[in-house]
Amino acid sequence: MAKTPPPADTAPETPSGPGKNRPTPSRADQEAARKRPLVANTKEARARAKADLAAAREKARIGMANGEERYLTPRDRGPQRKFARDYTDAGWHAGELVMPLLVLVILLSLVPNTSIVFYAYLGLWAFILFVVADMIMLSRKVKKLAAEKWGDRREKGLGWYAAMRSVQMRFMRLPKPQVARGAFPA
Repeated sequence: MAKTPPPADTAPETPSGPGKNRPTPSRADQEAARKRPLVANTKEARARAKADLAAAREKARIGMANGEERYLTPRDRGPQRKFARDYTDAGWHAGELVMPLLVLVILLSLVPNTSIVFYAYLGLWAFILFVVADMIMLSRKVKKLAAEKWGDRREKGLGWYAAMRSVQMRFMRLPKPQVARGAFPA
């Protein structure tokens, strides 16, 4: 069935309906309008991308330093790792003094007196043995507390993680310590 046109007296004089009120663009014009470079190669776009990347990296760096879970590396994620970090950060550890002691021994090795150099190295090795013993005790303590808290679900490597953190100077640790000294986690 064919549609019959509306009566002439009811047709609107100005098109207000579905018409587009402009000529159809040619195919060449449509294709030219769609063409864009795959990679924006303007100086402004590169500078904007570089600034966005720098801002994202800075946000991630601050987030990691503050211990925000989503910015941590896989090595540092999870409640058990946080427990090991907090327990380590709450205590005093001899390993924190290894770097300053090494600098002192290097300075003492410049002294021309061989007996001073010998005793400096002897003292350094004795201190390192003390640090290793402290690391072993810390590792065992963290593993024991984690086993009490999480039972069979305890992660592997918690003791090593805590021991390695104890050797770093407190202000150089990442993520930054979140607890004060003496505030051991429950």
